[in-house]
Amino acid sequence: MQPIMEWGLGIIATLQRLSPALDWPFRIFTFMGEEEFFLILLPLIYWCLDRRTGARLTVVFLLCAYTNAVAKTLAALPRPEAYAPGRVNVLWDATGYGFPSGHTQSAVVVWGYLASQVHRRWLWILAGVMMFFIPLSRVYLGVHFPHDVLGGYIIGLVLLLLYLWLEPGAEGWLDRQGLTGRLGIAIGVPLLLMLLFLTEDGVTEGAALMGMGVGFVLERRWVRFDVGGPVWKRVIRFLLGVAVLFGLWMGLRVAFADLEPALLFRFVRYGLVGLWGGVGAPWVFRRLGLA
Repeated sequence: MQPIMEWGLGIIATLQRLSPALDWPFRIFTFMGEEEFFLILLPLIYWCLDRRTGARLTVVFLLCAYTNAVAKTLAALPRPEAYAPGRVNVLWDATGYGFPSGHTQSAVVVWGYLASQVHRRWLWILAGVMMFFIPLSRVYLGVHFPHDVLGGYIIGLVLLLLYLWLEPGAEGWLDRQGLTGRLGIAIGVPLLLMLLFLTEDGVTEGAALMGMGVGFVLERRWVRFDVGGPVWKRVIRFLLGVAVLFGLWMGLRVAFADLEPALLFRFVRYGLVGLWGGVGAPWVFRRLGLA
């Protein structure tokens, strides 16, 4: 791996000759692969634009994040700064292993899935821009080698194609299950994933998937909200929903910071965030006449 990593350091150095002129544009692109960005994008689609697409996109995003965390742990390859301390100008905070790039993987899966569902030329162009510049930003900012990005592209594309192939049949099968069966799957599958990968990342993705999955099932059973309505209603429900979402996400992080066992409280935190997104917010929107 050393020759590949040395070659990668050269690519990073070449790109960083454009610093600081392009620092902020690339930081913006990198932010579009951060957890905070997806806490905005996914609810926006699910609550305000297209409920079905938003639900499916949330599921594939969380599966993407889970597989990336597992792959990083199995590969255990360093980031540029860990490999060559002092030889890379690190322009963004990043922790953990480097391969494969999670930002790259999520860019391929999220924007590729959206483009495949909406079928609009402008969205395909936007997806292409995101799939190119988000990964490039990770190399420019000195937090990934080029081979990390390549790994993210390959795993993301395989996951996206598998999801597009399996999703119609899986959804049809789920539709034939009763309430108890759907709840069992929404709880059992994430629980299994967490037990197989009992780490902070595994619990984070598993708990969020469980909360959202249970929320989706309950929402279809008892709430059945519609994303339609005038623009002002959509704006208000989005602002209200995101305010509570970030309140839970940030507030529980502070409240649970020193509590043990940490994984249990992380499970509670992300499970509640998922429940709010899946069913809590839609129920409140209906009660307030916003949906």
